[in-house]
Amino acid sequence: MIAALNRLVEIIERQLTDEIDFAGIASGLGTTEYHLRRMFSSLAGMPLSEYVRRRRMAVAAADVLGEEDLLTIAVRYGYGSNEAFNRAFRTVHGVSPGDVRRHGGPLRTQPQLRFRLTVEGNTTMDTRIADRPAFALVGHATRVPLIHQGVNPHIQEHIAGLPASAHARLKELSSTEPAGLLQVSADVDPDYTEGSELTYLHGVAVAEGTDVPDDLDRIDVPAGAWAVFRTEGPYPEALQSTWAATAADWFPSNPWRLRPGPSIVAVLDRADDFSTATTELWLPVERA
Repeated sequence: MIAALNRLVEIIERQLTDEIDFAGIASGLGTTEYHLRRMFSSLAGMPLSEYVRRRRMAVAAADVLGEEDLLTIAVRYGYGSNEAFNRAFRTVHGVSPGDVRRHGGPLRTQPQLRFRLTVEGNTTMDTRIADRPAFALVGHATRVPLIHQGVNPHIQEHIAGLPASAHARLKELSSTEPAGLLQVSADVDPDYTEGSELTYLHGVAVAEGTDVPDDLDRIDVPAGAWAVFRTEGPYPEALQSTWAATAADWFPSNPWRLRPGPSIVAVLDRADDFSTATTELWLPVERA
């Protein structure tokens, strides 16, 4: 995967002034666009689309410092108007192209990325592969913004708004793995952009074909393989660290890649105040 990401960066560099076919690039690298985008954003700390924009504006800055017409430069980098180019340029550099042309700066450079795998060998990830038949996730869903670090207050508010009877009712419906009450994230932006919206479902897993009450939300999950990561420690910090380590350590070292589908967190045990917890993170995978 590290080699594929470095190859992707090289291709982007050659196509900065072109429309980039990420699906075609991913196919040529022997992976999928979904997996490529998720691994890039996890390891680079920014969405793939944001990196492309930053690199384009970094290279465009050299053209802006010349004497060429600004509209010609805007069109070269894929913008149909000066206004659209100005917005993108200002977002990256903090000033307009006109300001840079008049004053020579300031400019912010986005270096070309290079990915490297550092093997420490001192951390063991407690992982198993589970092949699961089709099942359904049922419960109470809402739309929330994606937050990378710390507790998501929108999810907290959603769960707190459910009466105790709703939790008990869901537990009675649980009939298959992952067992117990689950934290489900679905419809996540492939770039994993912080602040983008996702569907969060507080619910349980039930066997395919199970009749469930009409007032519950439902996500049908096809049969497939899952990578299951067990974590113990401070909550949610230990879980979020494990999530990050799947991209940095596990996927580059194993013959699996992410496939589209919900991610699931099962809380196996926890302190009364939820300061610590034992969890399982379920990620849908397929052989690379």
